[in-house]
Amino acid sequence: MPATPDITRLTQLYRGMSRIRAFETVAQEAHRAREFPGYLHASLGQEAVATGVCAHLRREDRLTSTHRGHGHALAKGADAEAMMLELYGRAEGSCRGKGGSMHIADFSVGMLGANGIVAGGIPIACGAAQGLRLLGSKAIVACFFGDGAINRGPFMEGLNWAALYRLPLLFVCEANTFAAFTRADATTAGGGPLARAESCGVPGLEVDGNDIRAVERAAARLIAGIRAGQGPSMLLAHTYRWEGHTSTDPAGYRTTEEVTAGKSRDPLARFAAALSETGLDAAEVRRIDDEALAEMIAARDRARAAPPPDPGSAFEDVQDDGAPTLEASSWH
Repeated sequence: MPATPDITRLTQLYRGMSRIRAFETVAQEAHRAREFPGYLHASLGQEAVATGVCAHLRREDRLTSTHRGHGHALAKGADAEAMMLELYGRAEGSCRGKGGSMHIADFSVGMLGANGIVAGGIPIACGAAQGLRLLGSKAIVACFFGDGAINRGPFMEGLNWAALYRLPLLFVCEANTFAAFTRADATTAGGGPLARAESCGVPGLEVDGNDIRAVERAAARLIAGIRAGQGPSMLLAHTYRWEGHTSTDPAGYRTTEEVTAGKSRDPLARFAAALSETGLDAAEVRRIDDEALAEMIAARDRARAAPPPDPGSAFEDVQDDGAPTLEASSWH
């Protein structure tokens, strides 16, 4: 009996989350094994937010991300193998081995890049949305950031600009309760992200970010309004970061009980249980998980064996303003 459209759609949502979970798991294992340098910020536990939002984005839509951006890139359609190659600094990586984890990007699918600067993606998203408006494009922009970003200047500046010009922009706050090593609620006054957005005239919705169906429904509603010309809006999605700030952070600032409670809200396990009620059996869920893991392990193997960039390419992709010179006349 063929699958109904609804079961097909729900299965696709689960597959999207499973691929993010598998990529982050394999990448984190590789980083801890010192197979590639630099920092790695995994989004384990936050898979539902990226998947639920990007389910309603089109290829021509744009997306800006954070230092924890692998899941966003995958959900937007970036190639997993090219991403893994990028983590390893390989020539065939999505950024030719020059960006690494915190600057992963894929312009071909509208993923404008992760950003190592907290709140750094917000003004980029505003600029992208303003550019789309000037070009007469019907595309929109989704801007992901964490709750730590709301205490940075670009957050309020971006909200104000987007509201003032009614930009086609969805602000997505992944509230994972931490700003790096600090609890977000210990450094944030007032009503939080949504209250600040509404004070600038940007409406929004608040959801359980570990419930893929809640995220997907809220994103559908907000994105439909943005496409209809209603201006920017915000999705506040409460989730939980399973791991430390980076793959080498033991996160000693959290208790075992807290982490256990956070993991009990596992978005994949919750959705798998819901899928069983629609007729998708556990064996099919395991098959999806096994396929996702095999895909990412193959990507890791490929990245290990791939060549690094030619040293001669170091100065490619760099803006050339000419050789710097000091004119004597400039001192008179």
